[in-house]
Amino acid sequence: MADKNSVIREKRGQAFWITINRPDKRNAINGDVVAGIAKGYRDAHDDKSVRVIVLTGAGDKAFCAGADLQNSGAAFAMDYAKPNVDYADLLRLSQNATKPAIARVGGVCMAGGMGLLCMTDMAVAADHVMFGLPEVKVGVFPMQVMALLQSIAPRRLINEWALTGEPFDAQTAQAAGLLNYVVPAAELDAKLDWLISRIVDKSPTAIRRGKYAMRAIASMSFDESIAYTESQIALLALTEDAKEGLKAFGEKRKPTWPGK
Repeated sequence: MADKNSVIREKRGQAFWITINRPDKRNAINGDVVAGIAKGYRDAHDDKSVRVIVLTGAGDKAFCAGADLQNSGAAFAMDYAKPNVDYADLLRLSQNATKPAIARVGGVCMAGGMGLLCMTDMAVAADHVMFGLPEVKVGVFPMQVMALLQSIAPRRLINEWALTGEPFDAQTAQAAGLLNYVVPAAELDAKLDWLISRIVDKSPTAIRRGKYAMRAIASMSFDESIAYTESQIALLALTEDAKEGLKAFGEKRKPTWPGK
């Protein structure tokens, strides 16, 4: 029986909130959760008034504790004729997204939850939160998580986390580059709102094209990326947002972004 309420999707101002709603299961990932988050990303991109995506978990115990091992048969049941896995498709979707996403981490973040954390552009966490890649403890490995994690955290730390499966704290996560801000739990939403406010007053077109370009150059050499970005800045200058931004600067006023 599919649980249609396993992910709550709601617009709050210019932010689109995607909340994993299985607090009694430590917001563990199942098929409905993957589908619900993917739908949230698509809905956010379809709505022109949405400027930022917030990904979080319900309650204060967990952001996401990984795959739902209570139903481990389903968690690792593969259709071997199908080359792609739904969770991997979600990570692909997030990387091709052109709206910024922030992870709001108010509780434990483990295993597949670490992949959800790495999916986003920025992250804010409560200072008591524990993180980890405990897969080796149950005979598996954080395979898909590594695809995103390897470009964020240092190799030596990833080795330790993945090979020992032992947890680490929010301060370690921040030092490793996984988190932008670590704050007391009571200040988590205030810090998140502050970060959102610093995005929504900026050019939506510049952000959209910028995220697209950052994704494109990630695997390019310097010579390839500098040539690609030369043409990208020329295209950006043709947008209405760029014209408005320069005009507003000259007139010493706040820009009113057309988003085009």
